[in-house]
Formats: sequence, structure tokens, C-alpha cells
Amino acid sequence: QTVSQPYIVGLMTRLLDVSVSDRILEIGTGSGYQTAILARLARSVYTVERLSVLGQRARETLESLGYDNIQYRIGDGYEGWAEHAPFDGIMVTAAPGELPDTLFRQLKDRGKMVIPIGEELYSVMRSGDEAMKVHHGGVRFVPMVEDGG
Repeated sequence: QTVSQPYIVGLMTRLLDVSVSDRILEIGTGSGYQTAILARLARSVYTVERLSVLGQRARETLESLGYDNIQYRIGDGYEGWAEHAPFDGIMVTAAPGELPDTLFRQLKDRGKMVIPIGEELYSVMRSGDEAMKVHHGGVRFVPMVEDGG
């Protein structure tokens, strides 16, 4: 696993445009660095990590630092966290080949997702059933992997 460059973390956070009342879903907890930033900005963060060792380590670190507005889950990022949907924003930190419909459906209407698709970064706003995509340039992320894949 890798940690995104601070510039990319900052860019993605700015693009998500988090407010203090937001509920955010993060796909790919990783080290917990991006999670911590989101938790400082939002009301609550729901973070999903596929690798249990990574997710547990991030949870222990973040809890030891006093973060109390983060919910953690080990699971398939493609599934999101439907029982807590809809979310004001979704941050995806691994690259699927296309926009995952399951995650898109977990956005509130007018909610925003920031996601690398392939090697391109997009912000995606939900307007009803329509995905309004804005391209923000080329990036390199680890591929998003489905459980069992």
C-alpha cells in the first residue's frame, strides 16, 4: 500500500469541499492520514478499508489521538456503507476502472464524490440519477480491488 502525496491529499480534500455538518464516506483508510484530515473538517467520517491489518492500525492510531467522530469498517470498498447512506461526500483513495454505481447511489442528491478513475482525477456531483463529472488531471493511485479480486 502507498500513502498519497500531501499535495494530492490537499487537492482531493479541497475538491470535496467538506463543511462542519457533513457526513463523509472514505473508501481506503490506509494509514489514516486522510481520515484524520476529513475528521477535523466534517461532523462524522465513515471509513472502509479492505485490509484488516491496515484498518486496525489506523483505528488504533486515530483513537489514541482522540478522534471520536470516525466509524471504522473492514470490507469491500465497492460496497461502501449503505446502512449509513446517504453521505454528503465520498472520498475514494484507490482507482476503479469506472465510477462505481453502488458508491454513487450512496451520495445525497447534490452530494460530491472525489475519485481517481483509472489514472484521471474527477469530482462527481450527484443530481438526481445523473453524475456530473469534472476532470482535474492525471494521477496515479493503487487500483481499487474488489473482495475476492
